[in-house]
Amino acid sequence: MAEEVEMDSARKRYEFKKTLEKLGEKEGSGTELISIYIPPDKQIYDVTAQLRDEFGQCANIKSKQTRTNVQSAISSILSRLKYYNRPPERGMAIFCGNIKLGGDKTDLDCTIIEPPDVVPLYMYRCSSKFELEPLQQMLVEKEVYGLIVIDRRESYLGFLRGNRIEPMSGVTSTVPGKQRKGGQSAMRFQRLRLIAINEYYKKVGDRATDIFLAEPDFFERFKGVLIGGPTPTKEEFYEGDFLHHELKKRVIGLFDVAYTNESGLTELVDNASDALRGVEVMKEKVIMDRFFKELVKDDGLSSYGEESVRKNLEIGAVDTLLLSGNLRKSRLRLRCQSCDYQREETVLVKPGKRMSDLDFGICPKCSAPVYMEEEIDIVDELTELADSSSTNVMIISDDFEEGAMLFNAFGGIAAILRYRTGY
Repeated sequence: MAEEVEMDSARKRYEFKKTLEKLGEKEGSGTELISIYIPPDKQIYDVTAQLRDEFGQCANIKSKQTRTNVQSAISSILSRLKYYNRPPERGMAIFCGNIKLGGDKTDLDCTIIEPPDVVPLYMYRCSSKFELEPLQQMLVEKEVYGLIVIDRRESYLGFLRGNRIEPMSGVTSTVPGKQRKGGQSAMRFQRLRLIAINEYYKKVGDRATDIFLAEPDFFERFKGVLIGGPTPTKEEFYEGDFLHHELKKRVIGLFDVAYTNESGLTELVDNASDALRGVEVMKEKVIMDRFFKELVKDDGLSSYGEESVRKNLEIGAVDTLLLSGNLRKSRLRLRCQSCDYQREETVLVKPGKRMSDLDFGICPKCSAPVYMEEEIDIVDELTELADSSSTNVMIISDDFEEGAMLFNAFGGIAAILRYRTGY
């Protein structure tokens, strides 16, 4: 049951992100696109009262076209609000206006979103673009971890945000090597070296304080600190009085890593997999590692590419379907206007382009024009196929190396199979 909830959450996040991308591409001819954010505690009649007042204020707009378009959008929103006695549990956002289609063509478009998080404010805004920032903020990962890799030569700090590693800053050491220069006593050299080490650790701790404590909503979102490095350096740094007390009490663990530059952050996350088992990045990395292990076997249970994966889904051979969160393709059903000819094909969704505007050629049987009968997002289409055979579905981010490889090297579509097939 928990896996189903996580899967549904990943799909909802994908759909939400895709919807915001589409809204972000839309433009109006003037300041005539309306964005309204309604928090859950806002009374609907207060919103409709303001909209009626705005409708009256439109009489002052000099451009007849802009005035007509804004009034049309307000009327459309009012007609939709009639179906709401109160806002949904988390509030709602409404985006409405005449969208430019190219040339002199426009189309009245109205989208209502019930977001994944609570709408934090009431807002009414007219612009040439929809105001999306409050919703885009909901895509920011809620759980954040601080990462520190350190040895006596250098250190690097960063964040783990959901499934994305974000490098931030490095610190270079001035600690001298273990071989002293001529003319120095061993005791004096050792004392100077310890002072330099202490100053270096303090500098790293101060940098960690500046970076980590500046994180917005620190006490709600910042879940812990991971420290990596060789022994005994990481232990000396942790046990000394170098980290801010709010960071020190959030240290999850110390982990051995070979690198203390930017690449060491990835190694730290990998080595802390047991401590981070509940974090999304580890779930995705585990399943991608499983796919790559099957891929290199002579008789491995792997499949990639749309055609191969689709055939394996159709015969129920897929155990886990892997889809990139960056997939932006549609599956089209095309039909002849005159005869029974039809076909399906997958096309790339291009920003600002509508599938209905594409030329699909002529029928090979009767030479009549071919038109689009149905369009479905390829993630939704493949997920429906997967559901019919109880296949697990994972939507993989490209914010880590293996996820980026899924999108760039395998077209964003791969699978781990239940048994070997000829596809």
